[in-house]
Amino acid sequence: MDAPPGDGGRSLRRELGVGDAVVIGLGSMLGAGIFAAMGPAAGAAGSGLLLGLFVAGLVAYCNAMSSARLAARYPASGGTYVYGRERLGGFWGFLAGWGFVVGKTASCAAIALTFGIYVWPAHAHAVAVAAVVALTAVNYCGVQKSAWVTRLIVVCVLIVLGVVVVSVVGSEAGDIANLSVVQDMSIGGVLQAAGLLFFAFAGYARIATLGEEVRDPAHAIPRAIMTALALTLVVYVAVAVAVLWVLGPARLASAAAPLVEAVRVAGHVWLIPVVVAGAALAALGSLLALILGVSRTTLAMARDRHLPVQLAAVHPRFGVPHRAELAVGAVVAVLVAVVDLREAIGFSSFAVLAYYAIANASAWTLRPEEGRPARIIPLIGFVGCVVLAFALPPSSVLAGASVLAVGAVWFGVRRAVTGRVRRR
Repeated sequence: MDAPPGDGGRSLRRELGVGDAVVIGLGSMLGAGIFAAMGPAAGAAGSGLLLGLFVAGLVAYCNAMSSARLAARYPASGGTYVYGRERLGGFWGFLAGWGFVVGKTASCAAIALTFGIYVWPAHAHAVAVAAVVALTAVNYCGVQKSAWVTRLIVVCVLIVLGVVVVSVVGSEAGDIANLSVVQDMSIGGVLQAAGLLFFAFAGYARIATLGEEVRDPAHAIPRAIMTALALTLVVYVAVAVAVLWVLGPARLASAAAPLVEAVRVAGHVWLIPVVVAGAALAALGSLLALILGVSRTTLAMARDRHLPVQLAAVHPRFGVPHRAELAVGAVVAVLVAVVDLREAIGFSSFAVLAYYAIANASAWTLRPEEGRPARIIPLIGFVGCVVLAFALPPSSVLAGASVLAVGAVWFGVRRAVTGRVRRR
């Protein structure tokens, strides 16, 4: 593979093994929604929460299969930005990359602020900025350092979740009736819940965006994506069952911190500080993986000059896209310092689903000799992404569509200007 333009003839270093990639995927997925997404999802689906989780998992599985085959075919930084560009054309690749970079940058800010609120509510913005600066420094020092820190975080979070599940399920506060699906469930509510929960599964994209830094990517990336997704699904089902067991759908929907409320109802008040610490660590792990993913997609787009070409530089010592990482870190730090984006990132789920719709459409074009999955997989993935995207709350659909529309206009204007300059 030729060195990409704009990086001084350098590519990123292939330093990650399968285990490292799995850990990065887990760090992103476990921190994205396990402590927060179930409440809003229960509010939408009620007693159909577990069905919503199943639908989200099915769509995520199809997306993961499509992404894995594409990542094996195109083991470069950028994920679906690269797949869309190579299989569908420059516009679709750009639209996927644009939605990912803008949506996930806002997600970074929101998750950083969530971490600050857990750690020191009175100074949440300052703590969030400090977290962004620290994690940007970790990423700057090399992807292996990031993988090591993420591994430590994932182990701690899994221990916390395991303790919560065992203590809650073993309590006398549970009721088997809370797990039943009753007549008031609606298909629309289940689909909306699936759309909200899908956001929590989408972290495996981070593995694909690191394609240029994984050893033996044709084999390692598909294995890592499927392993991370399977482990996450098991954890999510266990936690969802445990929380529903003691809270029921209505109480879960009204809980600001579902896991904290679950251990309180189960009579284990002593666990509350442990759960809070686990939530803070999960947010930190998700933020670390998100910054990694956004910076790599930024690198890929800068190589194609959709973003300033200076962002395509690779550090000669650490082998990372250091300018892209610093730029992403700086933007996120400024955002969390001055605004509260927790209630303003509804478009992120919409943008992520659009991103994966493009990934599935790209996988559909693969030929059998290129490792095309069974056609039913990208078909279910594509249709599932579109249905879940438009099942989201109207405000999320409007915000997400607006973000993508701005990107489309920018692409058109830039192409027109570039074409005019070339004709001269």
